[in-house]
Amino acid sequence: MANHKSALKRIRSNKRRQLRNRYQAKTCRTFIKKLRDTKEKEVADQLLKKVSAMLDRLARKNVIHKNKAANNKSKLTKLVNSLA
Repeated sequence: MANHKSALKRIRSNKRRQLRNRYQAKTCRTFIKKLRDTKEKEVADQLLKKVSAMLDRLARKNVIHKNKAANNKSKLTKLVNSLA
């Protein structure tokens, strides 16, 4: 167990951050699944814009790796472009 006051505070703040990061990552995954299930081009374009912003934000805050965000965006863009 931590012996210093600052270490105890760090444990508390890390727990809060972990919960927030997990929530944001899970929300992003849900939107990605929703985008993959979409069949209409217009709806998919709007969702892609939203999901891309989410992925960029998560990568910027180091919740996910920047290459993972780039790979996801690339695959989703290909998927949306293939819709007719």
